[in-house]
Amino acid sequence: MTNASQRIAEVLPLCPTDLLTPDQVADALGLSHRTLAAWRSNRRNPLPYVKVGSRIRYRRQDVAAWLESQTRNAGEQA
Repeated sequence: MTNASQRIAEVLPLCPTDLLTPDQVADALGLSHRTLAAWRSNRRNPLPYVKVGSRIRYRRQDVAAWLESQTRNAGEQA
């Protein structure tokens, strides 16, 4: 590893399984990948994503945090 890539690995320790494809996220949430694309396009839902070149990836912890933020109690306004 070069010095730059070592520094990145120390600051941003990602495993390949930490980055999910739109299809993986859509499957986990019971949505279509087109729904996720529409959300990104019109910013309807603030589900964070990462753009790596032309590819879209979702960080596992961002999806979990977003899902937790969507939890509502009975009778609570949306």
